[in-house]
Amino acid sequence: MSAIAIPAAPDRHRWKVLSVGVAANASFAAAFSGIPAAAVMMRSAYGFSDAALGLALGAMGLGIACSEFPWGVLTDRWGDRKVLLTGLGATALALLLMALFGAPGARGVPGLGLVGAGLLLVGMLGGSVNGSSGRAVMVWFSSAERGMAMSIRQTAVPLGGAVGALILPTLAREAGFAAVYSLLSACCAISLLLTWIWLRDPQASGSAGHTLAPAAAAPSPDRARLWAMVAAIGMLCAPQFGILTFGTVFLHDVLHAGVGATTGALVGLQCGAMAMRVWSGRWTDRHGNRATFLRAATWISVLCFVVLGLSSCLLARTLAHGPLVLAAMLAALAVSGVCVSAWHGVAYAELVTLAGAHKAGTALGMANTSVFVVCFATASAIPHINALAGWAGVWLVGAACAALALPLFARSARVQMSDTGVVCC
Repeated sequence: MSAIAIPAAPDRHRWKVLSVGVAANASFAAAFSGIPAAAVMMRSAYGFSDAALGLALGAMGLGIACSEFPWGVLTDRWGDRKVLLTGLGATALALLLMALFGAPGARGVPGLGLVGAGLLLVGMLGGSVNGSSGRAVMVWFSSAERGMAMSIRQTAVPLGGAVGALILPTLAREAGFAAVYSLLSACCAISLLLTWIWLRDPQASGSAGHTLAPAAAAPSPDRARLWAMVAAIGMLCAPQFGILTFGTVFLHDVLHAGVGATTGALVGLQCGAMAMRVWSGRWTDRHGNRATFLRAATWISVLCFVVLGLSSCLLARTLAHGPLVLAAMLAALAVSGVCVSAWHGVAYAELVTLAGAHKAGTALGMANTSVFVVCFATASAIPHINALAGWAGVWLVGAACAALALPLFARSARVQMSDTGVVCC
């Protein structure tokens, strides 16, 4: 990573920069996590089959996967302000075009090709916010504060997902998807305005600073261990994306849950994920046990999805689904989602520690690409797994994917966290 100026003395403006990072990530997360929360309404409004719905929902993740690495390169060349302004502006415009031409209305119902292409474009443009906002926060916060600052920024993803899950399903049902895309476009536009006002280079703003020299002489990381960590992060995201993309469909189709119940479950899941990400980051920093935590979190995720799969199997054999059964399954889905979402910050911290500061950008680009390739594959595969083996099969395959991450995490040896470590999500 090239030389980066960091304020040497505390500057209250850094909290505004952190607010920009949270707002940018939350506004885009409301789209890629909030739209799947309205999956039942999307299936009905567009007349999609489950397979077509999976392709449409996965298209945004595929777009992010394709664009993460190029946006990271541009951030190193242009700077975080230019990339964030460009990406947020373009994403707001793409969502506005979806509201005009990609939503069911007087002109008719758009087909899968148009909707998928539109969401793919939204994902490609929105992928700009991850690396650029993370780099901006890193520049403004000292090494003593960076862990907590990045933990706060990491909560933006479940925060945006919670807001999207709370608002978008009802909005889609009452006002249609044109209103959904318009609201998401407005959120990106507001984040664009905050970025324009608050995000700037610390030296240009007159803040005292020093420069970190490029780590040209730093040793090269063990590529096998680096790839093992990247693969483990991707595999453990499969069950997480399974719940985020098709959890509402499962609750609606199997338990006949209403919008209120499914919304409550997803909002609870996202709020729990926010709390657990911050807690796990602070706890592992204090105890120096990231590798142990990652293996424990993976085992717990495997157990949760096995229980979810076996419960779904019992449900398929039961004719009557009373309120207690519904409440138990809502709780099981939410707890499973929280457990399989709690590890992100810890895994990214371990990844960057393994890669070294001079390879942090490359490592993060690799990991985010892995994550969103898995997002697309998961959303595309679930309808077919469901057709073959039912929802029990879907959740048990999720458990198997989590289990595959265990030897990959074990392959990544624990190393001491350096002072220049960067955490991103």
